[in-house]
Amino acid sequence: MGLVNSFRSNKRLRRTFASMAALLYLRRRAAAAALAGVAPRPQWLATAARRGALGSGDDGGETGERGKSPWLQLPPFAPLDAAAAARAISRGGGEGGDGEQGATAIKWVRRCCPDLPTSLVQKLFRLRKVKKNVVTAEISSADASAEQHRLRRVSAKDQLMPGDILFLPVNLKESSVAEKTKKFDNRNEINFLRGLEIYKDEAIIVVNKPPGMPVQGGVGIKNSIDVLASMFEENSSEAPRLVHRLDRDCSGVLVLGRNQLSTSMLHAIFREKTADALADGTQHVLQRKYVALVIGTPRHPKGLLSAPLAKILLQDGKSERLTVRASSNAASVQDALTEYRVIESCPQGYTWLELFPRTGRKHQLRVHCAEVLGTPIVGDYKYGRQAHQKWMPLPLPRTIDEELLRKRKLPFGLVVGGGSIAEEQPQLHLHCKQMVLPDVSVALHRLQSSDVNPDFSDLEKLNFVAPLPLHMRLSWEILKSLKI
Repeated sequence: MGLVNSFRSNKRLRRTFASMAALLYLRRRAAAAALAGVAPRPQWLATAARRGALGSGDDGGETGERGKSPWLQLPPFAPLDAAAAARAISRGGGEGGDGEQGATAIKWVRRCCPDLPTSLVQKLFRLRKVKKNVVTAEISSADASAEQHRLRRVSAKDQLMPGDILFLPVNLKESSVAEKTKKFDNRNEINFLRGLEIYKDEAIIVVNKPPGMPVQGGVGIKNSIDVLASMFEENSSEAPRLVHRLDRDCSGVLVLGRNQLSTSMLHAIFREKTADALADGTQHVLQRKYVALVIGTPRHPKGLLSAPLAKILLQDGKSERLTVRASSNAASVQDALTEYRVIESCPQGYTWLELFPRTGRKHQLRVHCAEVLGTPIVGDYKYGRQAHQKWMPLPLPRTIDEELLRKRKLPFGLVVGGGSIAEEQPQLHLHCKQMVLPDVSVALHRLQSSDVNPDFSDLEKLNFVAPLPLHMRLSWEILKSLKI
């Protein structure tokens, strides 16, 4: 009884307990209601006062200008660990999703506002324009608690807890988003890109990338997949994101994540694939098959290539290329594993190969073919320059439809037609023909809906196949006709 009387008489103690209760309730409510599968949608507040009293904060807090300063309110923080789930999936199922309980403020802002440039997000934190909602409680005369909200500055590396709410300046809507998002209204270009789609669900988009189209932007590159990705969506504020890369002149299966969580999970799956291959030589859930036409014939019809790769600077002091290194001890050297199998050898000195990269290193297949097998890929002038100096095009058989050889212009400066082994300068003959992935959409649904660690052991595998590009189909027909 004495403890009860002491509690009633101690106003500060009552406020502390009420504040803790209000904060705990808000965090539980936010964590239960948050939908983390799709990037959370910010809510626009007309004024800071709409949330109640956004008053002055202590310990570095800032006075809210009631009725004057509008804020962009982000959804309450509710963490889901996509990397932990990806590890569970890559290990053949089991339980996953038991990840970290906190994350940094800058990561949450980038997830909630994917259209904001990274440089702008970093600038907001430097200028101390990002705030966090601090919940306290006021005790009325009837001893009933009422939530009181204050804004405090938050730094980029501050850890968030479930239920924390961040605020950004509202004028971002008019400035950065419009600047970042490029408007596409050319229906011919939009139809061309969407015609590349192989598969689409809530989590991913899979396309058959044409040769000659860059995946990432850079100096002198106007149109690339990452810039044009918003064309794949009809009415979405979030553009698809790259999950992996294909060389500019390579073609085939390319996967994009439709939201940040699916992209994070796929990134982790690709990383786990490499880690598993280097650890025990196995691949569980991610498989890729490439088709290549090479100059020459490997000594053995099949095998596993294990050759570390390292960057070297060319004589011009600017260009770089990769090469095989005997030792993988140096920090700049990366282990690389490639499995290969001969499909067919041709009397003219060419060989069709199937390539299965167990690791995902830059230019891995091209370097392994040229330097380890001694059979550079047709059209690879970077790693097979010497072999192409003696290049002699093959004659066209009469059975080939000449219409297929006629060059035609496509959107984004692409050209179709030609490029086969009958040309003086053939295109790169490397194509990602097949990819097998776990059903990420189902995995995300389980991760979001389960209160405990979800089981991924029965996830189905999705199989994507991309037909060969025209120049490789022509080369196939030419070599087949010469055998007859």
